[in-house]
Amino acid sequence: MNLTWRDGNRIRLLENGEEFFPRVFGAIRRAQHTLLLETFILFNDEVGNALHAELLAAAKRGVKIEVMVDGYGSPDLPDEFVHSLTSEGVRFLYYDPRPPLFGMRTNIFRRLHRKIVVADGSIAFVGGINFSAEHNISFGPQSKQDYAVEVKGPIVDDIAAFVREQMGSRQQSSRWWGHRAHRPARNATPGDAQALLVWRDNDAHRDDIEQHYMEMLRSARQDVIIANAYFFPGYRLLREMKRAAQRGVRVRLIVQGEPDMPIVKVGAELLYNYLVEGGVEVHEYCRRPLHAKIAVKDGQWATVGSSNLDPLSLSLNLEANLIIHDREFNRQLRDNLEHLLQQDCKQVQESQLPPKSWVQLTKSVVVFHFLRYFPAIAGWLPAHTPKLSQVPPPVQPEMETQDRVATDNHEVKP
Repeated sequence: MNLTWRDGNRIRLLENGEEFFPRVFGAIRRAQHTLLLETFILFNDEVGNALHAELLAAAKRGVKIEVMVDGYGSPDLPDEFVHSLTSEGVRFLYYDPRPPLFGMRTNIFRRLHRKIVVADGSIAFVGGINFSAEHNISFGPQSKQDYAVEVKGPIVDDIAAFVREQMGSRQQSSRWWGHRAHRPARNATPGDAQALLVWRDNDAHRDDIEQHYMEMLRSARQDVIIANAYFFPGYRLLREMKRAAQRGVRVRLIVQGEPDMPIVKVGAELLYNYLVEGGVEVHEYCRRPLHAKIAVKDGQWATVGSSNLDPLSLSLNLEANLIIHDREFNRQLRDNLEHLLQQDCKQVQESQLPPKSWVQLTKSVVVFHFLRYFPAIAGWLPAHTPKLSQVPPPVQPEMETQDRVATDNHEVKP
């Protein structure tokens, strides 16, 4: 399935759960025919339960619903949570569910990391926000800063067709050899209200998202802002960032300063010397954990999606981003990022970089060789083909059936 740029779309930026969840729940509430939902994380918390209630109500009024969640990201949903949906006709899928080994999850590679919702084929949501309370600011200091987009228009048909295909029975090979690479679509006549769905899989679209980032950096003329939660990209992308900065483009990178996982900052810091000395401005977001996967270039190009710029997202996970050509959307996203940079970030100064030494040089050499060859290595991790597992509708408990019969008998007595 290869998609092209679509004109005539309406695109709305959504920041954090406070903006995202009400829009999604409203779309579900208005749906009359179909609902498609993919997510990495669905928790049994206040947000997950609110989503559950909306899906259950939609199913009861006859909406055809298909849900797919990741077996690693959503491993602990109670049976009642799922069975109450399947009892009403919801098709509920787990992507690559695998039993734990010695209490540890084994399906850590090749995760379904996309976050997509489509209602009635007329409105869609794409981004990085999972269905969990940690995406609401009210969650506290560990709440995540994140983004999604709401779209209407021709691009929704492409998103819906893509999700339906992914929920089908054909599964992709997990090996790196023998696949035909896909050349990402280019926009010959950039304008406004244009959108393109791009994704990463383990078949023909293995580096589409990375290719769009690199093409963006090559074509940048004025400035680029990249905000990415888990930043540890391939060598090629790092090189394009440095090249853009060295030809006079202002390249700004926003990474986590207060990470949800300490290893995230350790990995990113190993790249600071290369980037800062190459002219790239590195800023650490310090208000709370950053979960964004977004970027803007010059006055028109932008992207919002699920893909981090790290080995998992670029070489293993199933991801989806929207690439957007629209001046007004670019302005809105840029203004948001400028606010973050001014209010909640601290810039990494050259004087703060780790001192140069043989130890630092050795670390850099190891890191860059790892980044350069990781995609080939990743093709072997693991060698199994991930599966989809559909949850069957449960048989109604005998006690409920007996109670219903008793009630019915009581109602017909004189």
